[in-house]
Amino acid sequence: MEKCANSEMTELAAKTWLVIPLYNEGKVVYDVLKEVRKTFPNIICVDDGSADNSGQEALKAGAYLATHPINLGQGAALQTGISYVLQQTDAKYLITFDSDGQHRVEDALAMIAAAEADDLGFILGSRFLEGKAETGALKKFILQTVATITRLRTGHQLTDAHNGLRLLRRDAAEKIEIRQNRMAHASELVNQLLKTGLKWKEIPVHIIYTDYSRSKGQSLWNSVNILTELIMK
Repeated sequence: MEKCANSEMTELAAKTWLVIPLYNEGKVVYDVLKEVRKTFPNIICVDDGSADNSGQEALKAGAYLATHPINLGQGAALQTGISYVLQQTDAKYLITFDSDGQHRVEDALAMIAAAEADDLGFILGSRFLEGKAETGALKKFILQTVATITRLRTGHQLTDAHNGLRLLRRDAAEKIEIRQNRMAHASELVNQLLKTGLKWKEIPVHIIYTDYSRSKGQSLWNSVNILTELIMK
């Protein structure tokens, strides 16, 4: 039975495309992609105007590559990647995944298993369902405030509205169009998904905060920007 389950999961992983925004991650993206491709062979990276060799490293690791000549923002990169998958492949699932090593393959596989078991149109990852998030106190407060605002505006119970690890079944992906290029895209994407009426759930995921990701020093400021943009809308 376990052997059959593993075989089925391998087939589902082959029907899944990872969409990975890429911006100045040349130092790590090759190693990240080589490891991820052991499980998920189909990856589209969108190089969003990187000033380094990110795109070349992604190609060297075996990913497909789309390129923005200038930096447009993560929302635009995600939309480019989603459009590519829908137009060029017969993927059953799309998973948005980070390029810096913070997301785990096992969490992505758990999303596919949950989608298959419960016939879900989309799944949102949450750092807070199990109470083990390694975020700082201020960042945790900001992100949970964002989730509360999203719950109040949409009527849907969320614990983590801005986690970059998400699964979209093909019919869910076909119903969204991200217009917000920068940090506000995450709220826009969640709102569009919730309006589809498709079955969904959150599942717990673990974010790996490496020395490299911490050294970029963007995480807390991004969270502040998300909250500011959401309140100003």
